[in-house]
Amino acid sequence: MAEISIVVPARNEAGNMPALLDGILLACDTGLEGRRFEVIVIDDASADSTGDVVRQASAEDPRIRLLINPRNAGQSASVHSGVLAANGKWIATLDGDGQNPPAELPRLLGPLLDPGCDAELGLVAGQRVKRRDSWSKRAASRFANGVRSFVLKDATRDTGCGLKAFRRDAFLRLPYFDHMHRYLPALFARDGWKVAHIDVAHQPRVAGSSNYSNLQRGLVGLVDLFGVFWLIRRKKKSRAVEVGTANLTPPKAKES
Repeated sequence: MAEISIVVPARNEAGNMPALLDGILLACDTGLEGRRFEVIVIDDASADSTGDVVRQASAEDPRIRLLINPRNAGQSASVHSGVLAANGKWIATLDGDGQNPPAELPRLLGPLLDPGCDAELGLVAGQRVKRRDSWSKRAASRFANGVRSFVLKDATRDTGCGLKAFRRDAFLRLPYFDHMHRYLPALFARDGWKVAHIDVAHQPRVAGSSNYSNLQRGLVGLVDLFGVFWLIRRKKKSRAVEVGTANLTPPKAKES
């Protein structure tokens, strides 16, 4: 049974998938100190041969698993489905477009796998440096991140980075909604978890094209931002703690 699950949402990424899967296997084999892992690719109703490429890779290496959305569901739904299907206690995610270097995975998982890990650490979020995107995409992302950070106070420079590592059980307790993947630092903090940040590299896209436009991201993000703000304002004030029964006085027997 896998300890770690690498979850990869993908749509029309057949050209990027072979190199990405090879990179993930190499990074995990060499950087995770013999820990058992699996790779779960969620094919989000691709119109190309993404599913076939992953299916062939799975036949060659059974640690690779394929899930298929029968219709386009989006990145958050794909990640959520992948985490639900995962066997690992620890989850790492990266995008299927090949722009997130798989070599960063051990660095992201490292703080969570450390024997001395803070029990309250729930999420390690990657933050891209030297982004290899167009000027317009970088500018739109910078603006969106600035607005989000101002409203949510989540102390995160870049929530759009697909490279993240987290506790599976903590993730599945978060309120699910479409596009939630952009707000994971704020959502984990809302539930009382600590969030760590690591600067990660970024690579140019070598095949295919982005599935989202700047306008699409902006319009959807504005609605979601206020939704997350509302969720934070309505967060649960405390966690209930189970009390042991060893020192409790048993109830007296009733007199007959």
